[in-house]
Amino acid sequence: MPGPDWRVSLEAGQRDWQAAFAGLPGPLVLEIGFGRGEFLLELARRAPGVPHLGVEVSWKRVLKLARRLARSELSNVRLVHATGEQLVATIAPSSLAAVWINFPDPWPKKRHRRRRLVQPGLVAALAERLTPGSVLHVATDDRAYAEQIDAVLAGEPRLENAYAPQPWLREVPCRTPTAYELAWRAEGRPLHFWAYRRRADPAR
Repeated sequence: MPGPDWRVSLEAGQRDWQAAFAGLPGPLVLEIGFGRGEFLLELARRAPGVPHLGVEVSWKRVLKLARRLARSELSNVRLVHATGEQLVATIAPSSLAAVWINFPDPWPKKRHRRRRLVQPGLVAALAERLTPGSVLHVATDDRAYAEQIDAVLAGEPRLENAYAPQPWLREVPCRTPTAYELAWRAEGRPLHFWAYRRRADPAR
């Protein structure tokens, strides 16, 4: 490692995610499935005082980004090797400032669709962990997966569509594109972007 190793074990996170950021205050920004990591690092650069957490199921991708991060001046990013579901289960309610899910694997074969990341259970867990007013962002280039994502997000009562009356957008101004996103745009694939905001808790 050419510098600090900002990888964190899931077990350590289960104890206290805030401690993993050495007391950096505020709720976390989470990217599930950071891939090559350019999107996560750009988010962290734009908000150096905000803790950013990235989770990726590929050990090699976690290692590659950890090495890249070690060569940077960023100290507000932590990386976890785990599934998104495993990571989210360790996060306390109302402790996420934003969540990003960029182009998750569409698992196009019908028998594999149960493996898709965006499912009602995960979205419900994320809704519980978002602070009121915070946003869950999702993107896909797959038409069939887009239909499922749209139905799952619309079906979560604690979230509201920030792009209403449109169900999603084809373009998002000022968005930092991922490397895959740029390639798929060049191929002419139809892109879908959602932003669902956590509703304020009803008055008791």
